[in-house]
Amino acid sequence: MTGVDQVDVVVVGAGVVGCAVASTLARRGHEVLVLEREAKEGTGVSSRNSGVIHSGLYYPPASLKAETCLRGQELLYSWCAAHGVSHARLGKLVIARTADEEVALQALAADADAAGARGCVLVGAAAVRAREPELPDVRAALWCPNTGIVDVHGLCASLRADAEAHGAVFGVRTRVFAAEVAGSAVALQTTRGPISAARVVNAAGLHADELATMLGAESPRIFPCRGDYFSLKTRARYRHLIYPVRARGAAGLGVHLTLDLAGAYRLGPDVTYVEARDDFGPAAHKRAAFHRAACALLGPIAEDQLAYDGCGIRPKLRGPDEPAERDFAVFASPGCVHLVGIESPGLTAALALAERVSALL
Repeated sequence: MTGVDQVDVVVVGAGVVGCAVASTLARRGHEVLVLEREAKEGTGVSSRNSGVIHSGLYYPPASLKAETCLRGQELLYSWCAAHGVSHARLGKLVIARTADEEVALQALAADADAAGARGCVLVGAAAVRAREPELPDVRAALWCPNTGIVDVHGLCASLRADAEAHGAVFGVRTRVFAAEVAGSAVALQTTRGPISAARVVNAAGLHADELATMLGAESPRIFPCRGDYFSLKTRARYRHLIYPVRARGAAGLGVHLTLDLAGAYRLGPDVTYVEARDDFGPAAHKRAAFHRAACALLGPIAEDQLAYDGCGIRPKLRGPDEPAERDFAVFASPGCVHLVGIESPGLTAALALAERVSALL
């Protein structure tokens, strides 16, 4: 990239959503250039999540999160099968241990049904024991058979490879530091020189609101929200993802148990609003709190079975003092399409969001 490159579509950000957009647009005949500040695709927000393929339980009917999660789950399983991306449809149990939690679980089941989540059913204690015999004292659960896990790095790599096979170009280690709409073009100033684009897709993750503002759009503000993880070493054998009933008004789903494709167990994430968008320092001091959450979820566990396992930062649109979640913000401004606040279920929704972007261009 030297001089002023003229490009049809520039995608800023090569996370899973940016890579999905690049693949979709390149397949549809667009000339696509992807700019990524890191050295490789999928190393930002996408690299620091649970790797869960969600079923769409928690989102209001007809919301963008609900619609793109449901459509995206279908597209994602098909993509993984067609492109050899490692994944597993393990299923998820959302468990209730008290009468109050059981009432909340029934409400969640009704919400999931209204949102169109496929295959989710309430099951009793005997059915839970049959699936997870080492879970103690469970009254009931919501069984979600289509929830799964995916190799996020493999997914991002496959999307990039597909985009490149259809003519897209990826410029890594390239940061956009200034941008403006100039007549019928969008002028980008980057660390590798100026670029002129007919259209820009803003998939800049934690920095998407900042880029949208540079480009003259009115964007909602991103509130960085950190989530830490702990690995769990245990002789117990769990086969499914295990979640608590979400507390009313909570900004997260509660500390839950996930598995990776090697069968290792992980607890998290929790929810901590932070100022910095790039503070990924360790937080081993949270082990006692995670231990309490793990015992509430799984039964007695020794604290030394937990080891700190990293963190991620979500680009939330819900502020720390707001009572309810906010939907994805996907909107157009002159010459641009913006994807702001793409937190969970953004991984699941990525290919469906790419369809939305294509329709808005």
